[in-house]
Amino acid sequence: MRSRTIAGLALAVLSAATFGTSGSLAKGLLDTGWSPLAAVTWRVGVAALVLLVPAALMMRGRWHLLRTGWMSMALFGLLAVAACQLTYFLAVERISVAVALLLEYLGIILVVGWLWLRHGQRPRPLTIIGAAVAVAGLVFVLDVFGAVEVDLLGVVWGLCAAVGLAVYFVVSADDSTGLPPLVLATGGLTIGTVALLVTGLLGILPMTTATTDVQLAGADVPWWGAILTLGVVAAAIAYATGIAATRRLGSKLASFVGLTEVMFSFVWAWILLGQMPAAIQLLGGLLILGGVVLVKLDEKPDDLHPGEPQPQEESQPEPAAV
Repeated sequence: MRSRTIAGLALAVLSAATFGTSGSLAKGLLDTGWSPLAAVTWRVGVAALVLLVPAALMMRGRWHLLRTGWMSMALFGLLAVAACQLTYFLAVERISVAVALLLEYLGIILVVGWLWLRHGQRPRPLTIIGAAVAVAGLVFVLDVFGAVEVDLLGVVWGLCAAVGLAVYFVVSADDSTGLPPLVLATGGLTIGTVALLVTGLLGILPMTTATTDVQLAGADVPWWGAILTLGVVAAAIAYATGIAATRRLGSKLASFVGLTEVMFSFVWAWILLGQMPAAIQLLGGLLILGGVVLVKLDEKPDDLHPGEPQPQEESQPEPAAV
């Protein structure tokens, strides 16, 4: 189990690091005239295409798993991919990015509450302390102590994004369907792409693109290069490794490790956009890592993560249902 946890932590950090590139890459595209919906749709669509062939190869002889896994795949695609990303961008339109991101990451608290209500995993004191430390670190990283304008509808969209983030971690942790992580990611990304395209076709949000070069790291990058990086790195690799990590760590710990995405996003913004993080933000990053460590220390050796069968009962696993 120790090697499983180490592998899970490594995958979770890789997922957070790749997810963290999305903000900077998207910012470059938006500055050239791309609409948020168009950027998100291309990101998710490219990722689905990249993962389609390996996912199909994994399903050889196991297509029957779709009969039991289609619901999880639909929930992941509609809520964890399409709704989460779309509502986050809607929130950013009305409130500051810092406040919107802080609201979205309240989804981690929702994960702890879900595990308590649905699976009876009442948070122990150290988990509560770790959550408080991590949230405090997030506040420092986002530097929300300054004056911010808060729009009520923007707050509602941010909270909707938090629900989508919580669904991402909970659905990713459930392996009761038997679907491989890569297959769940591919199916979810495909469904999410269709949902986003429908949103654009219905005219709910504009879907505009541009062919202007994108400024990244002081260089001119072709628009298609930025899109490919956004789709392959910030989506395909990010989602695939994120689900694989959550299967190993459980939704609670994986969600807290996911907090490091905020820290990585500032690092990538520094490298790609020249935005140097302030000292208070670096302090926040340390607090986030401290909160993750506290949550991990609070886990008992015999704790069962939702979606993981107990090792001693491999012949008759009873994974928790989402």
